[in-house]
Amino acid sequence: MILCRDCFAEPAGLASRCTVCGSPRLVRHDELQSLAVAHIDCDAFYASVEKRDNPELRDRPVIVGGGTRGVVSTCCYIARTYGVRSAMPMFKARALCREAVIIKPNMAKYAKAGKQIRSMMLDLTRLVEPLSIDEAFLDLEGTQRLHGENAATTLTKFAARVEREVGVTVSVGLSYCKFLAKMASEIDKPRGFAVIGQAEARRFLAGRPVGSIFGVGKVAEERLARDGFRLIGDIQRLEETDMLRRLGAEGGRLWRLAQGIDNRRVSPDRETKSVSAETTFNEDIADPTELARMLYQLAEKVSSRLKAQQLAGRTVTLKLKTGDFRIRTRARALSEPTQLARRIFNPARELLLKEATGARFRLIGVGLSELCSPDEADKGDLVDTGVAREKAAEAAIDKLRARFGKGAVVKGIVLRQK
Repeated sequence: MILCRDCFAEPAGLASRCTVCGSPRLVRHDELQSLAVAHIDCDAFYASVEKRDNPELRDRPVIVGGGTRGVVSTCCYIARTYGVRSAMPMFKARALCREAVIIKPNMAKYAKAGKQIRSMMLDLTRLVEPLSIDEAFLDLEGTQRLHGENAATTLTKFAARVEREVGVTVSVGLSYCKFLAKMASEIDKPRGFAVIGQAEARRFLAGRPVGSIFGVGKVAEERLARDGFRLIGDIQRLEETDMLRRLGAEGGRLWRLAQGIDNRRVSPDRETKSVSAETTFNEDIADPTELARMLYQLAEKVSSRLKAQQLAGRTVTLKLKTGDFRIRTRARALSEPTQLARRIFNPARELLLKEATGARFRLIGVGLSELCSPDEADKGDLVDTGVAREKAAEAAIDKLRARFGKGAVVKGIVLRQK
């Protein structure tokens, strides 16, 4: 089957351009009519929104990030030609692309565009599994009767609608499973549409590095390389029992994915695993009091996000990054779930004081995991009798801030000591 991504026609023949509209943007694949699992990823999303809102930036390199000590949130494709990448330290990005326009993130604006795109996805199918503000899996199996067309055609029309109505572009990966759909979406960015069918799955995977498999980070990739697994094809040549014997359950997972086997369903009820907040300092900080001040502000952010999402958590995790970019994480389980800022902060501060013994840190963060319903949280007991007062006090503060702004009430601990 051949599909034109501009006029949505299905031209016949082997021409390099659409015989209807003349567009070169054709998708060809023998399995195009039968595949239904898609991964949709917005192209350089934050930077694209900024360029949409300021056309003067269209042909200029744009980096979205903060300060000289922060990291790149995202960058446009022009900036990427200079070597700039997401998560790169800002000082390095500035050095690589001195003419770049630096813009601080505007999450409210990005969230609005993301919600608009998410609504369009839900117009296609109720089986939408969000991965972040700008990407999601979709399962369009069984929607052909609803839309009167196959999934590939529905997705090309969706991409055109997003570009027309939201003003940003997306890349689409189409396959028979989530693993390969996500891989496909990365092949032809930006404005891409790539397809991986069952017939070529093993061949497509064989020459790719093992780090292409989700869940295989840099450390795991180096460990697998020491064991002789540099390419996915190296895993394909073994029996599943061999991988299980070498690496246990993880070996079995890697073997199945190497064969193109991924039975995970697209789940619209994908659970949030943690809620966190972090900040990078303009200068490294060693002072425990100053670190605690920043930590309380982050605990308040986490508390606010938990309340907004109707969540609570059982485990507090402290994150610190030293001046030489080494990351330390420390965690503590709570006696009961919480969503209160003070009860997130107190154990995190205890963990902090054990680490803040002279080392200088460039980043601090705090998060809550083992999430649950707020109905299970902050009940207290005969010993812990202060929880009711804390809940009432935080509720009153939340109401004041909602009405008069975040600066309406400021805790003494966050005020900088002169």
